[in-house]
Amino acid sequence: MKALVLSSGGVDSTTLLAMAVDRYSAENVIALSIYYGQKHKKELEAARKTAEYYHVEHLETDLTDIFRFSDCTLLDGRGDIPHESYAEQTAKTDGAPVSTYVPFRNGLFLSVAASIALSKECGVIMYGAHSDDAAGSAYPDCSVEFVESMNKAIYEGSGKQLYLEAPFAKMNKAQVVAAGKRLGVPYEITWSCYEGGEEPCGKCATCIDRRAAFLANGIDLM
Repeated sequence: MKALVLSSGGVDSTTLLAMAVDRYSAENVIALSIYYGQKHKKELEAARKTAEYYHVEHLETDLTDIFRFSDCTLLDGRGDIPHESYAEQTAKTDGAPVSTYVPFRNGLFLSVAASIALSKECGVIMYGAHSDDAAGSAYPDCSVEFVESMNKAIYEGSGKQLYLEAPFAKMNKAQVVAAGKRLGVPYEITWSCYEGGEEPCGKCATCIDRRAAFLANGIDLM
């Protein structure tokens, strides 16, 4: 079995990459990173480092043009990233996604991944969505319902050759880090911050969640 892992260079996807290598071995794992017009390329730089660390094939592609109509604050030139937790943000959205939600981004990512996975003779796509991102509808394309629906679409649309696995979908970020800690994931080379500074800002929601998950596991990193 060969596996294609969606890799952003962050905590969750790097933990997933480690899990895939542990399960299938490096020669049977492909990491796929997608640029989509985000404010910086620090994530992609981290994804390259993690792929090199695990000695896996690393593919990159660019979907920037698809998101040119979106006013999502995660995208370059689209306003400021909120410096507050997801809970604080969703309390103001009345059930709508947060401002850093890129419209159906993960659906598009998984569709692209399915095409590439079939071309590269993979049997599974591994996707690092977890429950903290789905909570409160912050990112609806991280929910268990979304994962199950996409798995069915990918399985049927691939002629039943390919399926989607999201092992963290019912786990929170602290549990993801706990799994990564057991696998010896080099979190110091990952990047999560939505800002593109020299150091993580420590104030955006993903920085807040990352720091809390590390501390819950006795890891002192930003």
